[in-house]
Amino acid sequence: MKSTILIVDDEQAHAEAVAEGLSRTGYECLVALSGEEGSRALREKSVDILVTDLVMHDLDGMQLLHLAKERSREIEVIMITGHGSVESAVEAMNAGAAGYLEKPVNIKELRAQIEKVVEKQGLGRRNIELQKRLDEKFGFEGIIGDTPQMHKLFETVRQIADTSATVFITGESGTGKELLAQAIHNNSRRKHKPFAALDCAALSEGVLESELFGHEKGAFTHAIAQRKGRFEYANGGTLFLDEVSEMPMTTQAKFLRVLEKGEVVRVGGNDPLPVDVRLVAATNSDLEKEVEKERFRSDLYFRLKVVTLRIPPLRERRRDIPVLVNEFIKTFAERHARNVTGISEEAMNVIYRYAWPGNIRELKNCVESMVVTSSGDTLEEKNIPEDIRAGVGGGPVPTAPGTTLADMEEHLILSTLESVAGNRQKAAAMLGIGERTLYRKLKEYKQKQA
Repeated sequence: MKSTILIVDDEQAHAEAVAEGLSRTGYECLVALSGEEGSRALREKSVDILVTDLVMHDLDGMQLLHLAKERSREIEVIMITGHGSVESAVEAMNAGAAGYLEKPVNIKELRAQIEKVVEKQGLGRRNIELQKRLDEKFGFEGIIGDTPQMHKLFETVRQIADTSATVFITGESGTGKELLAQAIHNNSRRKHKPFAALDCAALSEGVLESELFGHEKGAFTHAIAQRKGRFEYANGGTLFLDEVSEMPMTTQAKFLRVLEKGEVVRVGGNDPLPVDVRLVAATNSDLEKEVEKERFRSDLYFRLKVVTLRIPPLRERRRDIPVLVNEFIKTFAERHARNVTGISEEAMNVIYRYAWPGNIRELKNCVESMVVTSSGDTLEEKNIPEDIRAGVGGGPVPTAPGTTLADMEEHLILSTLESVAGNRQKAAAMLGIGERTLYRKLKEYKQKQA
C-alpha cells in the first residue's frame, strides 16, 4: 500500500518540486499552498506523512504538527524551513516531528527520512495486526480468555467501545473490572485523552467529592490551592469509578447532576465547568438490591445501566486457567529474571482444583509466588503456597459445565503448543511431559476430530 504524503508550503514552486521528487519514488502526494489549506486536507484526507514548511503566513508548521497529532498519533511529520536554527529544530522534535530539513531541500535526504518513517509505520501496523490476531484468539487488550463466556464479552466490548454510552461492569473482586474499563477506553475514539480511575470505597464522603469534582482554594481546611477533580482531569476521555455502590447518598445526588448537566462545580465554588466524560462504573455488589434497600438512588442506577457487562468469576471459566497460568509464568519469569518455562501436571491439577475466591488477582499472585520460590525451570506442586494447597482438599475436580479432565488436559496441551508457535520440544518441556507422550496425545486429538 502506497503511503500518502501531504506537502504544505506557501512557496508553490518549492511545494511542487518536492511533490514531484517524492512521486517518482512511488508515493502519493497531496499539495497544500497554505497552512489553512493543509489543515483542511488533514481533516478531510487520509494522510500518512506530513511534510510542512515551518514559517507560513497563516497557520505555521508547528500548529499543523499539533493538528496532525490530534488527528492521529500515527501521522509522522517532517519539518522544512528556510529559517533554520537549533532552537526551532529542538522545538519541532520535542513536539513530535520525525525529522527536520532546511531549504533548499535535498530530495535524497528527504527520501531517506521518508523511507525511515514508512519503515517505522509499517512495523507499527504489523505489531498492531499481530496483537489483534492474538487478542481474537486469547483475549482483548490484555484480558485473557478462550471460553464462550469471554468471547461473548469481548464481542460486546468491541461493539460498544467506540460509542459514548455509559458502561456498568459487574463482577466479583479480582475479576479484572478496571482492566476491562481500560480496554473499553483504549478501543474508543477517546483513547488519546485521559483515563482516570477512582475507588469510591476507599475514600470518605468529603474526600470523595473533592476527588470527583475538585475544590477551590480555601474550600475547607488544608485546601491551600485550587485543585481539579477527576471529571475535569478526564475531560474528553474516560472516568472509571470502581465500587460505585459505596458512594454516599448525598454525593450520589451531586454526581447525578453532573451526568445530567454535563458540567461540574468544584467544592467551594459557584461556576459550572463543562465536561465531556465517558463514564464506566463498576461494583461487586448487587446494585439492584441496594436500590430496593434505598441505599442507592434508583434514578442514578438506571442512568448507569445503559450497557451492562458481567465478568464471570474464574470458577465459571476454569478452562481459561491453563492459558492464564502460562501467561503469568512468562510475565513473572521475565520480571524476576527466573528461568521458569512451565508447570508440572501435578501442580496444574492442584491449581485447577482450587476455587479461587480471589479470582484472577489471587491466581496471579499465586503464580508470582511460585515463580520466585522455584529452584528449577518447571513449577512444582511444592511451590504452590500452603494456603492454596490446604484449600483444595481431596474431593473431585470441579469443572465448568461440559468440561472433563480430558478436556482440561487437551486444552492445556493445545494452548501451550500454540503459545510456543508449534515447537513440540519446548511445549513438552513446559508441560513437564516427554515428547513421545505429547506426540501421542496430539495424534489422539487429531483422530478424535476426524
